[in-house]
Amino acid sequence: MKTSDFDYYLPEELIAQTPLSDRSASKLLLVDRFSTNLKHDIFRNITHYLNAGDVLVLNDTKVLPARLLGVKKETNAIIEVLLLTELGNNIWETLAKPAKRVKVGTEIEFGNGFLTAKCIKEGEEGIRHFEMIYKGIFLEILDQLGEMPLPPYIHERLEDPDRYQTVYSKAVGSAAAPTAGLHFTNELLDSIKKMGVIVCTLTLHVGLGTFRPVAVDDVLNHKMHSEFYRLEQETVDILKLAKKENRRIISVGTTTTRTLESIYQKHGDFIKDSGWTDIFIYPGFKFQAIDALITNFHLPKSTLIMLVSAFSSKDIILNAYQKAVEEKYRFFSFGDSMFIHKF
Repeated sequence: MKTSDFDYYLPEELIAQTPLSDRSASKLLLVDRFSTNLKHDIFRNITHYLNAGDVLVLNDTKVLPARLLGVKKETNAIIEVLLLTELGNNIWETLAKPAKRVKVGTEIEFGNGFLTAKCIKEGEEGIRHFEMIYKGIFLEILDQLGEMPLPPYIHERLEDPDRYQTVYSKAVGSAAAPTAGLHFTNELLDSIKKMGVIVCTLTLHVGLGTFRPVAVDDVLNHKMHSEFYRLEQETVDILKLAKKENRRIISVGTTTTRTLESIYQKHGDFIKDSGWTDIFIYPGFKFQAIDALITNFHLPKSTLIMLVSAFSSKDIILNAYQKAVEEKYRFFSFGDSMFIHKF
C-alpha cells in the first residue's frame, strides 16, 4: 500500500484560513459508508441524520497555547518551541525550530526570562526535551507567553483563540484541536440531547502525529507517535449499553476514533482505561468500536485520510473528496465537515 494512493488534487484557495463566524454554518457532506452516494447539507442540520438512542462521543481535550517564541541565551537567535507532551518533573517533549541551533545545554528565554527552557535531550526531526524553569504556575505563564499552535497551512492570524477550541473543551493538554468538534455550538448540542441522543466524552491529547506527514513510500513503514488518552467509567457504561442494544456509536473526529478503537482492540470491550496509543488505522483495519464518523477533510497522503478510507473505502472517500473540491468545500482545520454513516 503506497502513500501516494491517498493523494488528491486540492486547489490552495480551498484551504480554510479562518473559522466561519457561526461554527454550525459549515457545509456538511453526507457520505454513505458502503457506496458512492452523497448528499450535501449544512452542519447545523446534523440533527436530521441522528436518531434517539444514538451515542455521540466527543474528545474534550483543550489546546494549550503551546507555541513559544524565545531567545537563545548565548547568541540571541530566535527559537520557536512547540510544546507537545508533558513528561513530568517540568520536562516537556517539544518541536524546536531551527532545531540545529538547539543542543543539550542550550538555554532559551521567553518573556525576558519569565520562563527559561534548558535542553536536556536531542531527538530526531526537531524533537527536543526541555526542562522548564520558572516561578509560579506553568499554565498561567503559558497563557501569558504562548500562542495557539495553528497548523502550518494556516497563514492568517486567529483573532479569537477560543475559535481553535471546541465549546466543550476542558482537559488541558493538546498541541492541536480535535477539529471535527469545532462545528458544534452549545445550542446545537442542546438540540441533539433533547432529541434523545446521548452525548458523552473521552480525552485524547493530540500530539506530534498531527504535525508529522507520512514521509515513507510504503504506508506500512510509517511510525505513529504516541498520544495520551483517558476513558472514564461513565462513558464506558454508556458505550457498553449501546453495544448491547445495537445502537449507533458515532465518533466525533479521528482522535475519538483512535481512542475507542485502541481500547476495544486492546481489551475486546470498552473499559475504564488511560495510557498511550500509537494505533495506526489504514485500509484493512477491522473497526469494532464505532458505527459512524463525523470528521473534517484531511491533508493528502496523511494518516487521517487513511483512517477515513479504512472506515469506508479509499475509492469512496477519494470520490467524496473530488466532489467536495468541485463544490468548493473548505478544507482542513477550519474547513467543512463530513458525516460517514450507513444510508
